[in-house]
Amino acid sequence: MKPATDTGISSPRIRDALSVLFNPKDVVELRALKGRKTVAGYFDDHDALALAAERLDEERYQVYVTLNEVHPDLLARAANRINEYPRSTTSDNDIVRIRWLPLDFDPVRLSGVSSSEEEKEAAKARAREVRRHLRDKGWPDPVIGDSGNGYHLLYRIDLPNTQESKDLVKSVLEALAFRFDDERVKLDTGVHNPARIWKLYGTVARKGDSVGDRPHRRSKIVKTPTEDN
Repeated sequence: MKPATDTGISSPRIRDALSVLFNPKDVVELRALKGRKTVAGYFDDHDALALAAERLDEERYQVYVTLNEVHPDLLARAANRINEYPRSTTSDNDIVRIRWLPLDFDPVRLSGVSSSEEEKEAAKARAREVRRHLRDKGWPDPVIGDSGNGYHLLYRIDLPNTQESKDLVKSVLEALAFRFDDERVKLDTGVHNPARIWKLYGTVARKGDSVGDRPHRRSKIVKTPTEDN
């Protein structure tokens, strides 16, 4: 594997993110996109996943993982390795339980480009506003993530993968979007399905070319519920 170059990627940073998002030995799908190409693999060895993600990030893929608990038998599709030509990726029916309620705050801008600093700050402010609102309603503190172009709040939940659970997650996202969306920042209501892939923190968000006021940025976990908020 080539050493890290201009992005300064380190697999420990990715590995730390995996330890926040998943339990040890959870089976996780790693999926990466570059242009029209998709590669994917399944991992219960999270060190191996971090190394594979590092390599894909260096090769300028957009790198994602499944957030929710994947059926362990899917490991047999590509066990702790990347398949360059996957015939199947994770479907909603392959999810065992729904472990996260994901809130993705994305600044409004033209498609296919990275956010400006001003746009990203607007997303950060909106995420803080929603976190305060939910905390006042008695919700626990979430994992806070920087997606590179916007901000995430991840609330840990534990629901069976049923239609009722999917409807509940969708209705929560839609209710929050109705209350907080405006012309500057939108809450993505399309992330309600159980098999939705999520930016793997520690890898770079690449939308279009990296230019002065719209650069490519590294995603990261900002805070976890165990830290001071």
